[in-house]
Amino acid sequence: MPPFDLSTLPELLVKIPPGMITLRDDRKKISWEIEIEAFQMSKFPVTQDLYLAVTGENPSTFQGSQLPVETVSWLEAVRFCNRLSEMLGRNPFYNLTEGEVMRNSGPDPNGFRLPTEAEWQYACQAGEKQIRYGELNEIAWYKENSEGRTHEVGQKAPNSWGLYDMLGNVWEWCTDLYDETVYGSYRIFRGGGWADEARSVMATTRRRSHPQSFKIDDLGFRVVL
Repeated sequence: MPPFDLSTLPELLVKIPPGMITLRDDRKKISWEIEIEAFQMSKFPVTQDLYLAVTGENPSTFQGSQLPVETVSWLEAVRFCNRLSEMLGRNPFYNLTEGEVMRNSGPDPNGFRLPTEAEWQYACQAGEKQIRYGELNEIAWYKENSEGRTHEVGQKAPNSWGLYDMLGNVWEWCTDLYDETVYGSYRIFRGGGWADEARSVMATTRRRSHPQSFKIDDLGFRVVL
């Protein structure tokens, strides 16, 4: 399999239109609305061949160039975004030099980043309000059909905006803190994975964990601009 050609990456970005999204925290029983500006999101989760081309590493438990990369921490995903930005001549979005991860305050941080959870859910639902964008077996790899592993990206049906594997296969890290007052630095991930029951594989399901130490074989990420 030839190495990933980074020059083709713009072809894998989908333009997401502006709109509004309602998020809900079932633990706190609260909802809130967020306005979404237009952005671009990768059509697929980051694959192992792309991760290898950028970092020189492949930490995944299930090996395969077109499988989603997994067993990566939130911090490793952020570092990937900055490195990818540098390789494609963009200004890194994240500042990683001050002991914590912050948005880069330098000129025009136009690099790749993780989606906010509002962007992630809005893109997953394709501007609608349904918990899934199709019949689960047709759109997602989850516990009942995954045979206990990840699968190559893009094998299930996309949503109406042309995004694949938003549900199932691997969970996806988002930028946001979950609840800093209770969980400290824990970051959010979304979407459900190959090991999950159907009830967890929904556009509205929210989970969280430690950004540096938590790595698991059903958690990856995708990038946005």
